[in-house]
Amino acid sequence: MTLPYEAVPPRRTLQVVSADGTHIHVEEFGRADGPAVVLAHGWTCSVLFWAPVVRLLASDFRVIAYDQRGHGRSAAPRTRTGHGTGVLADDLEAVLQAVLPEGERAVLAGHSMGGMTIMAASGRAAVQRRTAAVLLASTGSGRLLGTTEVLPPRFSSRRLRRFFHRQLLTSRLPLGPVTPLSRAAFAYGVLGVAPTREQAAFTARIVHACKAKQRAAWGRVLAVLDLDEEIAALAAPTAVLVGTRDKLTPRVHARGMAEVLPHCVGLTELSGLGHMTPIEDPAAVAAVIRELNAVHALPQSGVDADGSAAADQGGPVAEEKSA
Repeated sequence: MTLPYEAVPPRRTLQVVSADGTHIHVEEFGRADGPAVVLAHGWTCSVLFWAPVVRLLASDFRVIAYDQRGHGRSAAPRTRTGHGTGVLADDLEAVLQAVLPEGERAVLAGHSMGGMTIMAASGRAAVQRRTAAVLLASTGSGRLLGTTEVLPPRFSSRRLRRFFHRQLLTSRLPLGPVTPLSRAAFAYGVLGVAPTREQAAFTARIVHACKAKQRAAWGRVLAVLDLDEEIAALAAPTAVLVGTRDKLTPRVHARGMAEVLPHCVGLTELSGLGHMTPIEDPAAVAAVIRELNAVHALPQSGVDADGSAAADQGGPVAEEKSA
């Protein structure tokens, strides 16, 4: 029996070169002729994070997932300017240009920093042309330190919470091997009220795999995040999803985004779940993606009459590798 938290073998892999030369690892799953879904993971995660959702979508969709720079098998930035929401937007734009010909659109789903990536790219013309609809899952557009609840408000002052949460985001301490203590810590910090042992172990496995230097560098980006203007410019039909026990991006963010999005098509609050909603309830996340595709995605139009894909002028370099 296949377990939901095992990796899904990709149908093909790609290496996409972003605007500053950073190599981005991309994996494609499911049907080659299916409607496209593009998945962007969050801080300290990787393509593996999406395995439970990919497994539910692969029978009907062409599912594309990629490692954010400095995560998984994507290269780490080579310069000090290589960390920031602008370069995350560059990476998403490069991936979309590599996997979607002009005229084809996808449902974009971003979790946590992946949702922030989609917000940051909202003004890019190449991204807009390739976006049918968006899912923002367990994310926020700014002011993360002031709302994070890993350190409970009832036991601490606002100043102490901000200090603690900043240290949590920017720490460069190595995590070492997964232990029962680390599984319990992640279960408390990022999962909901009743996580399974498998969910806690899977979460710890993914986060421990992220290098401490990159974890801290991206944590510094999140600590000063401000994408309020970008989310207000996200014109695509957008659904918002959050767990009611999310301590990292509490539902105040989801509700605020739903209010300012130009075309919000729904707010889903998953009772008792934490920050890792695609791990905790992949069926609910997959259901929202399916609904967005059914209502807002157009049939593929980037294919010529002879069946060949239309060329995308000026797109990034992509090198395909066999699965």
